[in-house]
Amino acid sequence: MSDVAEIYSKIVQKRFLFIFLFLILSSLISLVNLIVGPAKLSVLEILQSLTSPSKNTASVVVWEYRLPWTLMAILVGGALGLAGLQMQTILNNPLASPYTLGISSGAGFGAALAYVLGIHIIAVPSEFIVPINAFVFSFLTCMLILLIGKVRGFTSETLILGGIAISFMFQSLLALLEYYASEEALQAIVFWLFGSLTKASLLKAQIVAVVLVAVTILLLFRSWKITALRLGEEKAKSLGVDVESLRVEILLYVSILTSVAICFVGIIGFVGLVAPHIARILLGEDQRFLIVGSILCGGLILSAGAVVSKTIVPGAIFPIGIITSMLGIPFFLFLVLKGRREIW
Repeated sequence: MSDVAEIYSKIVQKRFLFIFLFLILSSLISLVNLIVGPAKLSVLEILQSLTSPSKNTASVVVWEYRLPWTLMAILVGGALGLAGLQMQTILNNPLASPYTLGISSGAGFGAALAYVLGIHIIAVPSEFIVPINAFVFSFLTCMLILLIGKVRGFTSETLILGGIAISFMFQSLLALLEYYASEEALQAIVFWLFGSLTKASLLKAQIVAVVLVAVTILLLFRSWKITALRLGEEKAKSLGVDVESLRVEILLYVSILTSVAICFVGIIGFVGLVAPHIARILLGEDQRFLIVGSILCGGLILSAGAVVSKTIVPGAIFPIGIITSMLGIPFFLFLVLKGRREIW
């Protein structure tokens, strides 16, 4: 018995070590993210701006642009990583991501409504019209999926097929809006769909942070049940887990998390697919560690993508969604070619 306890203790220590390494790497890449950008700033200027804010150019660049971008990269990446992990768990599908159920299509249609027709659901300041529309329609997508699940049962097959149908519906409506959009509106829609951190602000970062922390705490309280679900529906039920209600609850959390993340930055692909798998390889299936690891890994991936987006074209900022997709495609092919049993 003591041997088993010793082995488990070593496994736990190893997991804590990997989480600590994730924290160190995230801190380093965030520092690089603060330093890199179109405006040439030294490390000393950045540190002075952070510790002693003023109205000089360096301070404005750091507080208005660099710091919000850095925080949003960490937070949105973490949110997508966590959402992807839970989506893969409740659907029992290694290729699932936060966008599997059509949430991104709903968000894109909501954003397009604001750009093309000027329609907004709630009276808010102009800078929040597009994000609020995107959030409302992405959450509406979740409600439609829950409605389908209530009628047909909350099985993984029903949720996936319902999500595909809703995704095609919103994609068709989005294509219709794009067809009638003006040149300026069409350009804005395409840029939003590419995904970008350029409209990040400290207020938006705070909103994402509050939602991410709240959902993380709620999921950690359910970590034992979620881990049991990974053993399979029948085994989870034999351990006393109400699988159907757990699926609904997690789907709500994932929908809120994904909706808040993408409404501010647009569609950023592959982070929610890749981050959970990297965390799972290093940390195993224990959700207590895997939840935290997926958040840190997602933040690290998106932060690295943000650095690349600011350096790939000198003096300009490349859409980060394109960068993450290019980085994620090789990993996606790896998952497909290796086969389900070897990676799951």
